Amino acid sequence: MVKKVTIMNNPLYPALLKKLSEGAELTKNEYLELIRNRETVRDMASELARAERDRSYGPCIFVRGLIEFTNCCRNDCYYCGIRRSNTNIRRYRLSPEDILSCVDTGYGLGFRTFVMQGGEDPYYTDDILSDIIRSIKELHPDCAVTLSAGERSYESYRKLREAGADRYLLRHETVNPGHYARLHPSSMSHKERTNRLKMLMELGFQTGAGFMVGSPYQTEEDLADELIFLRGLRPHMVGIGPFIPHKDTPFAGMEAGSSELTVFMLSLIRLTLPYVLLPATTALNTVDPQGRIKGINSGANVLMPNLTPEDLRNDYSLYDNKLTSGPGAAANIGLLKDLVRATGCTIVTDRGDCRYI
Repeated sequence: MVKKVTIMNNPLYPALLKKLSEGAELTKNEYLELIRNRETVRDMASELARAERDRSYGPCIFVRGLIEFTNCCRNDCYYCGIRRSNTNIRRYRLSPEDILSCVDTGYGLGFRTFVMQGGEDPYYTDDILSDIIRSIKELHPDCAVTLSAGERSYESYRKLREAGADRYLLRHETVNPGHYARLHPSSMSHKERTNRLKMLMELGFQTGAGFMVGSPYQTEEDLADELIFLRGLRPHMVGIGPFIPHKDTPFAGMEAGSSELTVFMLSLIRLTLPYVLLPATTALNTVDPQGRIKGINSGANVLMPNLTPEDLRNDYSLYDNKLTSGPGAAANIGLLKDLVRATGCTIVTDRGDCRYI
């Protein structure tokens, strides 16, 4: 009853959500009002976001087979467990044969999109990655290939696109340049990161951006700015998850981001970009055992079970306590189907392309 009374006494917030769900563009201050007062409209936001997802895609959840192909990285991001300076980690690289074996396994399990995710590892030249992409496409022409391999040159992205890569995920991490500088060493540039998102879209990739929720020094104003930025960029995919500290980084003692705020931001993203592909991430399920379910119930429509060889999954440790088994493992797709079915949705065997490209 308390929530109902609060909402009735503050008609602005439900009105703003309804306005957003009807296709209106909110101002930064309007987004900020919703974020600051989310407790009063959380359930309404989830309901509207689910309805928006179902209008665009139906109650369908697309699964992608995740292959973490290298945990070597030239960067030294302050939040990341595979940062260059971390000497307490066993480094690995998957060979092309290893990657193709993961793809074959995933194809047999019903996956029709494969996400090759790794650190910025100079070992994987344009030629090596292009050969892997072509091999996947030759073996499984009905599948999509998504890359998440960080910042590369325009020419590199062009070669990967010509080799057959369909999508590219590149989280911008934060829209605020000052905040970006507090999360990364001076060798990394916020401008360069966001410029590459534009490059990827220009080259015809289905492009994914994204950010951490609750990262150190982030403000509610930053989160409102994220929504304005995404609306202007119009990416095909948006990946967000709560910040989770890693013991071997400068942010080891920082507080983790919350499931509650992450889920609310998922709803706002869905209402802002109705056709976006929106994952319920592993990080969300790490901070909350019901994270995937809450994400799906708040407008998410993508899950990425792990196809990485089991003996290496713990070495791809972006953050502490990452889930590597259970429904998060591709081999347990049956468990994942049961979990999704409980939300009223269905896992589909489909490439799951963005509907507005």
